[in-house]
Amino acid sequence: MLKLRLTRLGRKKVPFYRIAAMENLSKRDGKAVAYLGTYNPLAEDDKQVVLKEEEILKYLTNGAQPTDTVRSILTKAGVWEKFQETKKK
Repeated sequence: MLKLRLTRLGRKKVPFYRIAAMENLSKRDGKAVAYLGTYNPLAEDDKQVVLKEEEILKYLTNGAQPTDTVRSILTKAGVWEKFQETKKK
């Protein structure tokens, strides 16, 4: 089963994350199927989250499950609501 989750980059005390589609049994920073965006928790401007919305929606409709953190990121960006609308149709 695929999961949408964060992989950590950056140096010590300066985290930077990539949103990745990965097998649920793989390691946190293991090999990803696809990279779908980035998340910088230390950024103070709008460039904190960059997402590939079409690819994320494709993986979600095919059954990928987001982690709680990724789901909250997608909710704030409005992607989760688009997915819920397509799911109802």
